[in-house]
Amino acid sequence: MRIARFSIGNTLRYAFVQEDKQDGKDYLVELNGYPLTGQQVEPTGKRYALDDESVRLLAPVIPSKIYGAAKNYRAHAAYMAEKGQAVNPEPPERLMVFMKPSTSVIGPDDPIIKPSYSKDMNYEPEVAVVIGRIARKVSEAEAMDYVLGYTCVNDVTLRDLQQDDPMWTRCKGFDTACPLGPWIETDLDYRDARISFRLNGEEVPEASGTTANLIHSIPEQIAFISSFATLLPGDVIMTGTPNASGSLQGRDEATVHVDGIGDLRNVVIDE
Repeated sequence: MRIARFSIGNTLRYAFVQEDKQDGKDYLVELNGYPLTGQQVEPTGKRYALDDESVRLLAPVIPSKIYGAAKNYRAHAAYMAEKGQAVNPEPPERLMVFMKPSTSVIGPDDPIIKPSYSKDMNYEPEVAVVIGRIARKVSEAEAMDYVLGYTCVNDVTLRDLQQDDPMWTRCKGFDTACPLGPWIETDLDYRDARISFRLNGEEVPEASGTTANLIHSIPEQIAFISSFATLLPGDVIMTGTPNASGSLQGRDEATVHVDGIGDLRNVVIDE
């Protein structure tokens, strides 16, 4: 099941995304509520073609908080060391997490605004986990019971500021630093989801990877974070970027792809 937030004019709406078997097109089947509220939702009887110009897909959630797993793939840790962005090529033994504010979230096709004070803004394609119900001190064994689904995320990072920002607050938390979307996919093989990235329409092979190579698994991440912070419905965990990252410049088109979810596309504009 795919769950979307969208707008028509100034009206916010929610939908399931379904393919019409007759014409092969995807449609937004409007709902009378949002599944994250815990209440039963039903179709209103209205549907809209996904390619309808009046329809605007939004970030599927606006989380109360966003956690990110740092250096959660060996390939990415080695890449950062090779580029001089980290001293130790080995990832930390225990899970290290950082946060992004909800104000950093944007949706599909929203612009990523490159701040004027940065010379090196990077993309980081990842799988994001969306929490479906309150999770506090849950075990790894039960962690997946608290997951609503998954979406694509671009953990946009100001790499040049990262060296002078040990808390990573400004380099990862600036406005537009967290593109999310295009929707929440509830049925995904989270143990082996393939991640790829396209820059201006061309795939960047060195940025691709799979969640099969995660150092700290998704259940481990949920259990660890919920051990010290209560996770609320709609909260997001960015599980880590699998390999190399790279620079984004003004007018670049950045597309994160996760097999089984789809594409998250954004264009960069200079501040």
